[in-house]
Amino acid sequence: VQLQASGGGLVQPGGSLNVSCAASGSIFSINSMGWYRQAPGEQREFVARISRSGIRNYADSVKGRFTISRVNVKNTVYLQMNSLKPEDTAVYYCWCRGGMDYWGKGTLVTVSS
Repeated sequence: VQLQASGGGLVQPGGSLNVSCAASGSIFSINSMGWYRQAPGEQREFVARISRSGIRNYADSVKGRFTISRVNVKNTVYLQMNSLKPEDTAVYYCWCRGGMDYWGKGTLVTVSS
């Protein structure tokens, strides 16, 4: 499975950004898809995930601000990020599980004025 993320960039505090990730390859094996992030000097942390059936889980730090969605026929997962804070600045990594964990290369999200 290959994961290609896109949509990162620079946004002001309080702003919004949408990142997406498309899966290719052995997509029939994919169950959950989601996002992790890694801020400078920090460990990678869980952000959100969604199962093939649409069950969603969020980290407490993003609940109420981030929304994960998925279009199975496109093998694509989206993360809508609203009310962004400087502490959301990180490289966001797309993830999926299909027998094993797969990771994308990451897309940088910078929240700064």
